[in-house]
Amino acid sequence: MPLPAACLFDLDGLLLDTEPLHSEAWQRAAHSFGLHLTGEQLLALRGRRRLDCAEQVRSWIGQAGQVVPSVEALLAVRQPIAERLLPSAQPMPGAVALIAACRARGVPMAMVTSSSRMAVALKEAPHPWLAAIGVRVHGDDPALAAGKPAPDPYRLAARRLGVDPRACWAFEDSQAGVQSALAAGCLVHVLVHRDDRLAAELVPQWPSSCRLVDNLSEVVLAD
Repeated sequence: MPLPAACLFDLDGLLLDTEPLHSEAWQRAAHSFGLHLTGEQLLALRGRRRLDCAEQVRSWIGQAGQVVPSVEALLAVRQPIAERLLPSAQPMPGAVALIAACRARGVPMAMVTSSSRMAVALKEAPHPWLAAIGVRVHGDDPALAAGKPAPDPYRLAARRLGVDPRACWAFEDSQAGVQSALAAGCLVHVLVHRDDRLAAELVPQWPSSCRLVDNLSEVVLAD
């Protein structure tokens, strides 16, 4: 296949192995307010912005009959846990090589993440290879009208690169992210987490238009 106009990368669970750490932080925060999050609930939080996740967890706490904390109170518990855990995240297999391949072939890149600018800085500090992705769309980007699963993040990334999103390859691993990239018109590569501890019946059934990969090393950029 011809080279894409650009490659648009999610961060959490796609380039860095952060999803188990995020899940642990949300689980411990929810538990402090009387709720044990199920595997299905943890999966539903993936790929979404922090404030959106907090509102969802608050809703679940209320549905469980517990006293609903404010967003601030919930995040006051969750954030210190996440900030201790996330710098330990390792690259996902094949991620470093794929970024290097894009750079070597002159394929423009953008990071399209639901994480805030400060959170990305925390996670990428041990990973200088991520600096090759100069264009970023963060969850708290002032130009962003809505986060994933809305198409806005991917459309904004393509606009900043000066390319048509329909000519881009997007790389995702979450339901929210895949929905966002598909709605923007991208060709979506889904990294399937085979080692996920969630029950097999909770793994999403991805749209047939997506390309499924078990490892980013499977992605080939033609010369």
